[in-house]
Amino acid sequence: MRLLVPLPLSLRVPMIVAALMVLMGIVASQLVLAALNRSQVRQLTDLAEIEFSALTTALGPYVQRDDIWEMFDILDRATLRVGGFRPIMATLIDARGRVIVSSQPEVHPIGTDGVDLIARAILLDDIRYDTASDRISLRNTVVWQGRPVGQLVIDFDVREFAAERRRTGWTLLLGNAAAILVLSVAGYALMRRVLAPIRRLTREMAQPGGAPQPIPEAMVPARDPELAQLFHTYNSLIRAVQARTSAERRLAERERYVSLGRLAGGLAHEINNPLGGLLNTVDTIRTYADRPDVVRQGVELLDRGLKHLRDVSRTTLDLHRGTDGRGPGEQGLSRQDFDDLHLLIRPETDRKAQTLDWQVASDLSGCDRLPAGPVRQIVLNLLLNAAAISGPCGDLGVRVVRDRGMLSLSVWDSGPGFPDAMKPRLLSDDPVEPGEGLGLRLVRDLVKSLGGSIELGLSPEGRNEVRVSLPVDEDRRA
Repeated sequence: MRLLVPLPLSLRVPMIVAALMVLMGIVASQLVLAALNRSQVRQLTDLAEIEFSALTTALGPYVQRDDIWEMFDILDRATLRVGGFRPIMATLIDARGRVIVSSQPEVHPIGTDGVDLIARAILLDDIRYDTASDRISLRNTVVWQGRPVGQLVIDFDVREFAAERRRTGWTLLLGNAAAILVLSVAGYALMRRVLAPIRRLTREMAQPGGAPQPIPEAMVPARDPELAQLFHTYNSLIRAVQARTSAERRLAERERYVSLGRLAGGLAHEINNPLGGLLNTVDTIRTYADRPDVVRQGVELLDRGLKHLRDVSRTTLDLHRGTDGRGPGEQGLSRQDFDDLHLLIRPETDRKAQTLDWQVASDLSGCDRLPAGPVRQIVLNLLLNAAAISGPCGDLGVRVVRDRGMLSLSVWDSGPGFPDAMKPRLLSDDPVEPGEGLGLRLVRDLVKSLGGSIELGLSPEGRNEVRVSLPVDEDRRA
Protein backbone atom coordinates (compact mmCIF):
# COMPACT_ATOMS: atom_id res chain seq x y z
CA MET A 1 0.00 0.00 0.00
CA ARG A 2 2.89 2.40 0.69
CA LEU A 3 4.02 2.03 -2.93
CA LEU A 4 0.64 3.40 -4.07
CA VAL A 5 0.79 6.57 -1.93
CA PRO A 6 2.74 8.71 -4.49
CA LEU A 7 0.21 7.83 -7.21
CA PRO A 8 -2.82 10.06 -7.85
CA LEU A 9 -6.15 9.02 -6.38
CA SER A 10 -7.59 8.31 -9.85
CA LEU A 11 -4.96 5.55 -10.22
CA ARG A 12 -4.80 4.38 -6.60
CA VAL A 13 -8.47 3.43 -6.34
CA PRO A 14 -8.59 1.34 -9.57
CA MET A 15 -5.31 -0.37 -8.63
CA ILE A 16 -6.58 -1.23 -5.16
CA VAL A 17 -9.84 -2.52 -6.65
CA ALA A 18 -7.84 -4.55 -9.20
CA ALA A 19 -5.71 -6.04 -6.40
CA LEU A 20 -8.84 -7.00 -4.46
CA MET A 21 -10.33 -8.52 -7.59
CA VAL A 22 -7.15 -10.54 -8.18
CA LEU A 23 -7.39 -11.83 -4.62
CA MET A 24 -11.06 -12.64 -5.02
CA GLY A 25 -10.35 -14.28 -8.41
CA ILE A 26 -7.71 -16.52 -6.85
CA VAL A 27 -10.04 -17.55 -4.04
CA ALA A 28 -12.96 -18.11 -6.43
CA SER A 29 -10.76 -20.09 -8.84
CA GLN A 30 -9.55 -22.34 -6.04
CA LEU A 31 -13.13 -22.92 -4.94
CA VAL A 32 -14.18 -23.75 -8.51
CA LEU A 33 -11.25 -26.13 -9.05
CA ALA A 34 -11.90 -27.81 -5.69
CA ALA A 35 -15.56 -28.32 -6.63
CA LEU A 36 -14.50 -29.67 -10.05
CA ASN A 37 -12.07 -32.07 -8.36
CA ARG A 38 -14.81 -33.40 -6.06
CA SER A 39 -17.11 -33.84 -9.05
CA GLN A 40 -14.42 -35.72 -10.98
CA VAL A 41 -13.73 -37.97 -7.98
CA ARG A 42 -17.42 -38.87 -7.75
CA GLN A 43 -17.54 -39.50 -11.51
CA LEU A 44 -14.34 -41.55 -11.35
CA THR A 45 -15.70 -43.61 -8.45
CA ASP A 46 -18.94 -44.38 -10.30
CA LEU A 47 -17.14 -45.43 -13.50
CA ALA A 48 -14.55 -47.48 -11.61
CA GLU A 49 -17.27 -49.30 -9.62
CA ILE A 50 -18.99 -50.24 -12.90
CA GLU A 51 -15.70 -51.45 -14.36
CA PHE A 52 -14.74 -53.52 -11.29
CA SER A 53 -18.23 -55.00 -11.04
CA ALA A 54 -18.18 -56.10 -14.69
CA LEU A 55 -14.70 -57.62 -14.52
CA THR A 56 -15.44 -59.37 -11.20
CA THR A 57 -18.54 -60.96 -12.69
CA ALA A 58 -16.65 -62.03 -15.81
CA LEU A 59 -13.56 -63.35 -14.01
CA GLY A 60 -15.34 -65.29 -11.19
CA PRO A 61 -16.03 -68.61 -12.98
CA TYR A 62 -12.60 -68.73 -14.60
CA VAL A 63 -10.83 -68.00 -11.31
CA GLN A 64 -12.63 -70.96 -9.79
CA ARG A 65 -11.52 -73.21 -12.71
CA ASP A 66 -8.04 -71.56 -12.77
CA ASP A 67 -8.43 -70.83 -16.51
CA ILE A 68 -5.54 -68.44 -17.11
CA TRP A 69 -6.21 -67.88 -20.84
CA GLU A 70 -9.81 -66.88 -20.39
CA MET A 71 -8.92 -64.54 -17.58
CA PHE A 72 -6.16 -62.98 -19.71
CA ASP A 73 -8.58 -62.64 -22.62
CA ILE A 74 -11.14 -60.83 -20.42
CA LEU A 75 -8.52 -58.41 -19.02
CA ASP A 76 -6.92 -57.86 -22.43
CA ARG A 77 -10.24 -57.03 -24.10
CA ALA A 78 -11.04 -54.59 -21.24
CA THR A 79 -7.80 -52.65 -21.83
CA LEU A 80 -8.30 -52.53 -25.61
CA ARG A 81 -11.51 -50.51 -25.41
CA VAL A 82 -11.48 -46.92 -26.59
CA GLY A 83 -12.91 -43.98 -24.69
CA GLY A 84 -12.01 -41.17 -22.38
CA PHE A 85 -12.01 -43.29 -19.22
CA ARG A 86 -10.69 -46.87 -19.72
CA PRO A 87 -8.40 -49.39 -18.06
CA ILE A 88 -4.77 -49.22 -19.21
CA MET A 89 -3.58 -52.30 -17.34
CA ALA A 90 -5.36 -54.87 -15.14
CA THR A 91 -3.73 -57.45 -12.83
CA LEU A 92 -5.31 -60.16 -10.66
CA ILE A 93 -3.39 -61.11 -7.49
CA ASP A 94 -4.19 -64.09 -5.23
CA ALA A 95 -4.49 -64.10 -1.45
CA ARG A 96 -0.78 -64.95 -1.04
CA GLY A 97 0.26 -61.85 -3.03
CA ARG A 98 1.19 -63.71 -6.21
CA VAL A 99 0.18 -62.52 -9.67
CA ILE A 100 -2.49 -64.84 -11.14
CA VAL A 101 -2.86 -63.07 -14.47
CA SER A 102 -2.10 -59.62 -15.99
CA SER A 103 -3.10 -57.85 -19.17
CA GLN A 104 0.60 -57.01 -19.56
CA PRO A 105 2.41 -60.22 -18.59
CA GLU A 106 5.71 -58.79 -19.75
CA VAL A 107 5.41 -56.22 -16.94
CA HIS A 108 3.86 -58.49 -14.28
CA PRO A 109 4.60 -62.14 -15.13
CA ILE A 110 2.44 -64.89 -13.67
CA GLY A 111 3.61 -65.99 -10.23
CA THR A 112 5.63 -62.88 -9.47
CA ASP A 113 5.24 -60.87 -6.26
CA GLY A 114 2.31 -58.47 -6.45
CA VAL A 115 2.50 -57.00 -2.91
CA ASP A 116 4.06 -53.73 -4.11
CA LEU A 117 1.40 -53.44 -6.80
CA ILE A 118 -1.31 -53.76 -4.14
CA ALA A 119 0.44 -51.30 -1.81
CA ARG A 120 0.61 -48.48 -4.36
CA ALA A 121 -2.98 -48.96 -5.54
CA ILE A 122 -5.83 -46.96 -3.96
CA LEU A 123 -8.89 -48.64 -2.50
CA LEU A 124 -11.97 -48.17 -4.63
CA ASP A 125 -13.93 -46.97 -1.61
CA ASP A 126 -11.40 -44.23 -0.79
CA ILE A 127 -10.37 -42.65 -4.09
CA ARG A 128 -7.87 -39.80 -3.82
CA TYR A 129 -5.23 -39.05 -6.36
CA ASP A 130 -2.68 -36.59 -7.69
CA THR A 131 -4.56 -34.24 -10.00
CA ALA A 132 -1.35 -33.62 -11.96
CA SER A 133 -1.11 -37.32 -13.01
CA ASP A 134 -2.65 -38.78 -16.17
CA ARG A 135 -3.34 -42.22 -14.63
CA ILE A 136 -4.60 -43.70 -11.37
CA SER A 137 -4.19 -47.19 -9.90
CA LEU A 138 -7.22 -48.63 -8.06
CA ARG A 139 -7.77 -51.98 -6.33
CA ASN A 140 -10.76 -53.94 -5.12
CA THR A 141 -11.38 -57.43 -3.72
CA VAL A 142 -12.78 -60.04 -6.15
CA VAL A 143 -15.54 -62.02 -4.40
CA TRP A 144 -17.05 -65.09 -6.06
CA GLN A 145 -19.84 -67.13 -4.49
CA GLY A 146 -19.41 -65.38 -1.18
CA ARG A 147 -15.70 -65.83 -0.72
CA PRO A 148 -12.74 -63.58 -1.73
CA VAL A 149 -10.56 -65.04 -4.43
CA GLY A 150 -8.00 -62.26 -4.89
CA GLN A 151 -7.25 -58.57 -5.42
CA LEU A 152 -7.91 -56.89 -8.79
CA VAL A 153 -5.63 -53.89 -9.53
CA ILE A 154 -6.57 -51.66 -12.50
CA ASP A 155 -4.66 -48.65 -13.85
CA PHE A 156 -7.13 -46.16 -15.40
CA ASP A 157 -6.46 -43.46 -17.98
CA VAL A 158 -7.59 -40.11 -16.47
CA ARG A 159 -6.13 -37.75 -19.09
CA GLU A 160 -9.61 -36.51 -19.95
CA PHE A 161 -10.13 -35.40 -16.35
CA ALA A 162 -6.73 -33.64 -16.34
CA ALA A 163 -7.55 -31.90 -19.65
CA GLU A 164 -10.87 -30.74 -18.23
CA ARG A 165 -9.09 -29.27 -15.20
CA ARG A 166 -6.58 -27.45 -17.44
CA ARG A 167 -9.35 -26.04 -19.62
CA THR A 168 -11.22 -24.87 -16.56
CA GLY A 169 -8.07 -23.29 -15.10
CA TRP A 170 -7.29 -21.37 -18.30
CA THR A 171 -10.90 -20.28 -18.60
CA LEU A 172 -10.86 -18.93 -15.05
CA LEU A 173 -7.50 -17.22 -15.57
CA LEU A 174 -8.45 -15.53 -18.83
CA GLY A 175 -11.93 -14.67 -17.59
CA ASN A 176 -10.61 -13.10 -14.39
CA ALA A 177 -7.90 -11.20 -16.30
CA ALA A 178 -10.44 -9.83 -18.77
CA ALA A 179 -12.84 -8.86 -15.99
CA ILE A 180 -10.07 -7.17 -14.00
CA LEU A 181 -8.85 -5.27 -17.06
CA VAL A 182 -12.31 -4.11 -18.07
CA LEU A 183 -13.34 -3.12 -14.55
CA SER A 184 -9.99 -1.39 -13.90
CA VAL A 185 -10.33 0.72 -17.04
CA ALA A 186 -13.96 1.45 -16.20
CA GLY A 187 -12.96 2.31 -12.61
CA TYR A 188 -10.22 4.65 -13.81
CA ALA A 189 -12.63 6.40 -16.18
CA LEU A 190 -15.23 6.65 -13.42
CA MET A 191 -12.71 8.03 -10.91
CA ARG A 192 -11.52 10.60 -13.45
CA ARG A 193 -15.11 11.68 -13.93
CA VAL A 194 -15.83 11.77 -10.20
CA LEU A 195 -12.63 13.71 -9.45
CA ALA A 196 -13.07 16.20 -12.29
CA PRO A 197 -14.74 18.79 -9.99
CA ILE A 198 -11.95 18.29 -7.43
CA ARG A 199 -9.34 18.99 -10.12
CA ARG A 200 -11.28 22.07 -11.14
CA LEU A 201 -11.34 23.20 -7.52
CA THR A 202 -7.58 22.57 -7.24
CA ARG A 203 -6.89 24.65 -10.35
CA GLU A 204 -8.92 27.50 -8.95
CA MET A 205 -7.03 27.33 -5.66
CA ALA A 206 -3.68 27.32 -7.50
CA GLN A 207 -4.48 30.28 -9.74
CA PRO A 208 -1.47 32.64 -9.93
CA GLY A 209 -1.75 36.30 -9.20
CA GLY A 210 -2.52 36.70 -5.51
CA ALA A 211 -5.09 35.39 -3.05
CA PRO A 212 -7.55 32.64 -4.10
CA GLN A 213 -10.89 33.85 -5.41
CA PRO A 214 -14.37 32.32 -4.99
CA ILE A 215 -15.43 29.86 -7.69
CA PRO A 216 -18.21 31.21 -9.95
CA GLU A 217 -21.61 29.67 -9.41
CA ALA A 218 -21.64 28.46 -13.02
CA MET A 219 -18.74 26.11 -12.24
CA VAL A 220 -20.41 24.53 -9.18
CA PRO A 221 -21.57 20.92 -9.95
CA ALA A 222 -25.23 21.39 -9.05
CA ARG A 223 -26.13 17.76 -9.91
CA ASP A 224 -23.85 16.39 -7.21
CA PRO A 225 -25.06 17.67 -3.80
CA GLU A 226 -21.92 16.58 -1.93
CA LEU A 227 -19.49 18.21 -4.36
CA ALA A 228 -21.72 21.26 -4.59
CA GLN A 229 -21.57 21.52 -0.80
CA LEU A 230 -17.75 21.28 -1.00
CA PHE A 231 -17.62 24.12 -3.53
CA HIS A 232 -19.99 26.27 -1.47
CA THR A 233 -17.94 25.60 1.65
CA TYR A 234 -14.76 26.59 -0.21
CA ASN A 235 -16.41 29.82 -1.41
CA SER A 236 -17.60 30.57 2.13
CA LEU A 237 -14.07 29.99 3.42
CA ILE A 238 -12.55 32.31 0.78
CA ARG A 239 -15.10 35.03 1.56
CA ALA A 240 -14.45 34.65 5.29
CA VAL A 241 -10.68 34.94 4.71
CA GLN A 242 -11.21 38.00 2.54
CA ALA A 243 -13.46 39.58 5.16
CA ARG A 244 -10.97 38.83 7.93
CA THR A 245 -8.07 40.18 5.88
CA SER A 246 -10.04 43.35 5.20
CA ALA A 247 -10.91 43.63 8.90
CA GLU A 248 -7.27 43.16 9.89
CA ARG A 249 -6.24 45.84 7.40
CA ARG A 250 -8.83 48.23 8.81
CA LEU A 251 -7.74 47.30 12.34
CA ALA A 252 -4.11 48.04 11.50
CA GLU A 253 -5.08 51.42 10.06
CA ARG A 254 -7.23 52.16 13.06
CA GLU A 255 -4.42 51.23 15.45
CA ARG A 256 -2.07 53.42 13.48
CA TYR A 257 -4.38 56.42 13.82
CA VAL A 258 -5.04 55.57 17.46
CA SER A 259 -1.31 55.83 18.11
CA LEU A 260 -1.26 59.10 16.18
CA GLY A 261 -4.15 60.40 18.28
CA ARG A 262 -2.41 59.39 21.49
CA LEU A 263 0.67 61.17 20.29
CA ALA A 264 -1.24 64.28 19.18
CA GLY A 265 -2.24 65.10 22.76
CA GLY A 266 1.38 65.19 23.85
CA LEU A 267 2.41 67.14 20.76
CA ALA A 268 -0.31 69.73 21.39
CA HIS A 269 1.09 70.23 24.88
CA GLU A 270 4.64 70.37 23.50
CA ILE A 271 3.64 73.05 20.97
CA ASN A 272 1.33 75.10 23.20
CA ASN A 273 3.89 75.56 25.98
CA PRO A 274 6.58 77.29 23.86
CA LEU A 275 3.90 79.04 21.80
CA GLY A 276 2.72 81.04 24.82
CA GLY A 277 6.29 82.04 25.61
CA LEU A 278 6.91 83.04 21.99
CA LEU A 279 3.84 85.28 21.99
CA ASN A 280 5.04 86.91 25.20
CA THR A 281 8.43 87.47 23.55
CA VAL A 282 6.75 89.18 20.60
CA ASP A 283 4.89 91.52 22.98
CA THR A 284 8.15 92.26 24.79
CA ILE A 285 9.92 93.16 21.54
CA ARG A 286 7.06 95.46 20.60
CA THR A 287 7.14 97.14 24.00
CA TYR A 288 10.92 97.56 24.13
CA ALA A 289 11.67 98.01 20.46
CA ASP A 290 14.07 100.84 21.31
CA ARG A 291 16.27 98.62 23.45
CA PRO A 292 18.68 96.60 21.26
CA ASP A 293 19.67 94.18 24.01
CA VAL A 294 16.07 93.23 24.74
CA VAL A 295 15.31 92.84 21.02
CA ARG A 296 18.41 90.66 20.53
CA GLN A 297 17.52 88.38 23.43
CA GLY A 298 13.91 88.17 22.20
CA VAL A 299 14.98 87.25 18.66
CA GLU A 300 17.27 84.52 19.98
CA LEU A 301 14.44 83.15 22.10
CA LEU A 302 12.08 83.25 19.10
CA ASP A 303 14.68 81.44 16.96
CA ARG A 304 15.09 78.61 19.46
CA GLY A 305 11.34 78.27 20.00
CA LEU A 306 10.48 78.27 16.31
CA LYS A 307 13.19 75.69 15.57
CA HIS A 308 11.74 73.51 18.33
CA LEU A 309 8.26 73.76 16.78
CA ARG A 310 9.74 73.03 13.34
CA ASP A 311 11.48 69.91 14.65
CA VAL A 312 8.31 68.64 16.28
CA SER A 313 6.24 69.19 13.10
CA ARG A 314 8.87 67.65 10.79
CA THR A 315 9.27 64.61 13.00
CA THR A 316 5.52 63.99 13.07
CA LEU A 317 5.20 64.34 9.30
CA ASP A 318 8.18 62.07 8.66
CA LEU A 319 6.79 59.42 11.02
CA HIS A 320 3.37 59.15 9.34
CA ARG A 321 4.34 59.75 5.73
CA GLY A 322 4.92 56.02 5.07
CA THR A 323 5.17 52.82 7.14
CA ASP A 324 5.50 49.99 4.63
CA GLY A 325 9.18 50.14 3.86
CA ARG A 326 11.52 52.38 1.92
CA GLY A 327 9.73 54.04 -0.95
CA PRO A 328 10.87 56.65 -3.45
CA GLY A 329 12.73 59.35 -1.59
CA GLU A 330 12.64 57.45 1.74
CA GLN A 331 15.57 58.43 3.93
CA GLY A 332 17.86 55.85 5.47
CA LEU A 333 17.91 55.32 9.23
CA SER A 334 20.27 57.57 11.24
CA ARG A 335 20.86 58.59 14.82
CA GLN A 336 18.79 61.75 14.21
CA ASP A 337 15.70 59.53 13.82
CA PHE A 338 16.12 58.27 17.39
CA ASP A 339 16.60 61.84 18.61
CA ASP A 340 13.30 62.70 16.92
CA LEU A 341 11.62 59.74 18.61
CA HIS A 342 12.93 60.95 21.97
CA LEU A 343 11.42 64.37 21.22
CA LEU A 344 8.06 62.78 20.31
CA ILE A 345 7.69 60.41 23.26
CA ARG A 346 8.93 62.85 25.90
CA PRO A 347 5.58 64.72 26.30
CA GLU A 348 3.78 61.39 26.91
CA THR A 349 6.23 60.29 29.60
CA ASP A 350 6.28 63.75 31.23
CA ARG A 351 2.50 63.78 31.35
CA LYS A 352 2.56 60.49 33.29
CA ALA A 353 5.57 61.46 35.40
CA GLN A 354 7.48 58.48 34.03
CA THR A 355 11.24 57.96 33.95
CA LEU A 356 12.64 57.42 30.45
CA ASP A 357 16.04 55.74 30.03
CA TRP A 358 17.32 56.52 26.51
CA GLN A 359 20.38 54.53 25.36
CA VAL A 360 21.30 54.84 21.69
CA ALA A 361 24.75 53.68 20.57
CA SER A 362 26.92 56.32 18.95
CA ASP A 363 28.04 53.92 16.21
CA LEU A 364 25.14 53.08 13.90
CA SER A 365 27.24 52.69 10.75
CA GLY A 366 25.53 50.81 7.98
CA CYS A 367 22.05 51.30 9.44
CA ASP A 368 21.22 53.72 6.63
CA ARG A 369 20.36 50.59 4.60
CA LEU A 370 17.19 50.37 6.69
CA PRO A 371 14.28 52.72 5.86
CA ALA A 372 13.77 55.26 8.60
CA GLY A 373 9.95 55.39 8.50
CA PRO A 374 9.16 51.76 9.41
CA VAL A 375 11.89 51.62 12.10
CA ARG A 376 10.60 54.83 13.72
CA GLN A 377 7.05 53.47 13.65
CA ILE A 378 8.20 50.20 15.27
CA VAL A 379 10.03 51.93 18.13
CA LEU A 380 7.30 54.53 18.69
CA ASN A 381 4.49 51.94 18.90
CA LEU A 382 6.52 49.84 21.34
CA LEU A 383 7.25 52.92 23.45
CA LEU A 384 3.58 53.94 23.53
CA ASN A 385 2.66 50.42 24.67
CA ALA A 386 5.42 50.49 27.29
CA ALA A 387 4.18 53.86 28.57
CA ALA A 388 0.60 52.54 28.73
CA ILE A 389 1.61 49.33 30.55
CA SER A 390 3.96 51.01 33.01
CA GLY A 391 1.31 53.42 34.29
CA PRO A 392 1.92 56.69 36.18
CA CYS A 393 5.39 57.14 37.71
CA GLY A 394 6.63 54.00 35.95
CA ASP A 395 9.97 53.37 34.27
CA LEU A 396 10.66 52.59 30.62
CA GLY A 397 13.62 52.73 28.33
CA VAL A 398 15.18 52.09 24.94
CA ARG A 399 18.47 50.44 24.00
CA VAL A 400 19.72 50.57 20.41
CA VAL A 401 22.97 48.81 19.43
CA ARG A 402 24.50 47.44 16.25
CA ASP A 403 25.87 43.94 16.74
CA ARG A 404 27.32 41.58 14.08
CA GLY A 405 25.29 42.73 11.13
CA MET A 406 22.08 43.23 13.12
CA LEU A 407 20.42 46.31 14.56
CA SER A 408 19.06 45.41 17.99
CA LEU A 409 16.16 47.50 19.33
CA SER A 410 15.09 46.81 22.93
CA VAL A 411 12.15 48.51 24.64
CA TRP A 412 11.62 47.69 28.30
CA ASP A 413 9.20 48.84 31.02
CA SER A 414 8.43 48.31 34.68
CA GLY A 415 4.88 47.16 34.04
CA PRO A 416 3.43 43.63 34.45
CA GLY A 417 4.07 42.70 30.82
CA PHE A 418 1.75 42.07 27.91
CA PRO A 419 -1.52 40.25 28.68
CA ASP A 420 -1.84 36.83 27.09
CA ALA A 421 -4.51 38.16 24.73
CA MET A 422 -2.10 40.74 23.29
CA LYS A 423 0.96 38.51 22.77
CA PRO A 424 -0.37 36.80 19.59
CA ARG A 425 -0.58 40.23 17.94
CA LEU A 426 3.18 40.58 18.30
CA LEU A 427 4.41 36.98 18.03
CA SER A 428 2.17 35.21 15.50
CA ASP A 429 0.29 35.70 12.25
CA ASP A 430 -2.97 34.30 13.65
CA PRO A 431 -6.05 36.44 13.04
CA VAL A 432 -6.78 38.88 15.89
CA GLU A 433 -9.97 40.43 17.11
CA PRO A 434 -10.33 44.20 17.57
CA GLY A 435 -9.14 45.39 20.95
CA GLU A 436 -6.22 46.90 22.84
CA GLY A 437 -2.76 46.63 21.38
CA LEU A 438 -1.79 50.03 19.97
CA GLY A 439 -0.39 48.80 16.72
CA LEU A 440 1.31 45.57 17.87
CA ARG A 441 0.15 43.72 14.74
CA LEU A 442 1.46 46.65 12.68
CA VAL A 443 4.79 46.28 14.48
CA ARG A 444 4.94 42.59 13.57
CA ASP A 445 4.08 43.27 9.93
CA LEU A 446 6.77 45.95 9.66
CA VAL A 447 9.42 43.75 11.31
CA LYS A 448 8.58 40.87 8.93
CA SER A 449 8.75 43.21 5.91
CA LEU A 450 12.28 44.18 7.00
CA GLY A 451 13.33 40.53 7.45
CA GLY A 452 13.65 40.84 11.24
CA SER A 453 12.44 38.95 14.29
CA ILE A 454 10.71 39.71 17.61
CA GLU A 455 11.27 38.19 21.05
CA LEU A 456 9.79 38.73 24.50
CA GLY A 457 12.07 38.41 27.50
CA LEU A 458 13.62 40.16 30.46
CA SER A 459 16.16 42.98 30.45
CA PRO A 460 19.42 42.70 32.47
CA GLU A 461 17.59 44.61 35.23
CA GLY A 462 14.77 42.03 35.26
CA ARG A 463 12.22 44.23 33.49
CA ASN A 464 9.83 43.03 30.79
CA GLU A 465 11.44 43.66 27.42
CA VAL A 466 10.61 43.45 23.72
CA ARG A 467 13.65 42.74 21.53
CA VAL A 468 13.55 43.46 17.81
CA SER A 469 16.43 42.33 15.58
CA LEU A 470 16.72 43.81 12.08
CA PRO A 471 19.36 42.65 9.56
CA VAL A 472 21.57 45.50 8.42
CA ASP A 473 23.86 43.68 5.94
CA GLU A 474 22.33 43.29 2.48
CA ASP A 475 23.19 39.58 2.24
CA ARG A 476 21.54 38.82 5.57
CA ARG A 477 18.37 40.67 4.57
CA ALA A 478 18.21 38.68 1.36
